[in-house]
Parts: sequence; structure tokens; C-alpha cells
Amino acid sequence: MGVLTFGGGYAMIPVVERELINKKGWVSMDEVMNYYTIAQITPGIIAVNLSTFVGCKRKGPLGGILATLGFVLPGAGCITVLAIFLAGFADLPVIKHAFTGIRVAVCALIVDTVIKLVKGVFKNKKAVVIWLIAFTLSAVWGVSPMLLIAAAGLSGLLVFRQKPADNRPAPAERNSPPGASAPDKPGEGQT
Repeated sequence: MGVLTFGGGYAMIPVVERELINKKGWVSMDEVMNYYTIAQITPGIIAVNLSTFVGCKRKGPLGGILATLGFVLPGAGCITVLAIFLAGFADLPVIKHAFTGIRVAVCALIVDTVIKLVKGVFKNKKAVVIWLIAFTLSAVWGVSPMLLIAAAGLSGLLVFRQKPADNRPAPAERNSPPGASAPDKPGEGQT
């Protein structure tokens, strides 16, 4: 995928979905979204981090290393060849027009990715509120992405955590008239 993907990590999601989720069945979309979330706060390129996570999931640490190398080396080779080739031709109108078309296609892939992310994240009103606050803080006031991610993580911890189970009686015991005993459990009270 490192050779065939243009536009960075987010533009890569449709390729990841087709290859790793639909064709291979190695990961689910929820796992990919979790990996992207983690990749946002870890150093390095999102796509490389994603490769590392998937490789580790499939084959442990060695799988992570090999997946990372398998993603980085072919792409680095292509970039090197392109850089050598384009150095003398970058100012030609045909090359400029080609890159304009590539940028448009990458933009379309990113919009497609945003739509998929929204569908996966906006599962309830609480998630929408966290998103609106984070988006406003970023777009209007330019708050640091690291602060936004940390604050959203803390918000998610507080808002979406499971409440501890209570020790209320089972439904059969709650619906019994006062003084009545609950039905015997199998094997108890039977002679």
C-alpha cells in the first residue's frame, strides 16, 4: 500500500478498508479507527503507525517491524525515483496539471474518509457535542491538537464510562409480592 497510496494517512483509509478489512479480513473498521486515534498522538506518520499496529496484531512485534518496513521501503524508493525524475521537469505545464489532478483526487479521498469517520463516531448526541466543542476550539481559536486530543480523551472517559453494576435483585425477585420468596434456582430447595 505504501507504493500505491497518495495523499497521506487519511487518504489511505479507502485503500485500508478495501485491502485489510474487506479483502483480507485482518482488522475491523472499529480497530482501524482506534489505530488512527492512537496514531494521532504517537510520533510518526499515521500510515506507518497503522501498518505497525496491524502487523503487531497479526504477527506480534516482528510482524510490526516487517509491516513497517514493507510499507516504508517501497514508498521511499518511489519517492526517490520521482524526485530524481521530477527535478528537471517540475516546471513543465503537463507535470503541474497532473499534480493538480492528483490533488483533486486526494481531496476526494479525504472527504470520503471524513464521511466514514463521521458515520463511525457520531453514534450518539454526547459524541456530537464533544466533536462540536473540539472543532470549534480548533477552527475558531486554533487550540493545539494535542490539547484537543487529551481533552477529548478525558471527556470520553467521563462521559462514556460504564456505570458500575448495582446489586439490585433479579427481575423475578423485584416483581414478587411482599413476603413471597423468589422461585428456586435449579438444583436448590428440591428434594
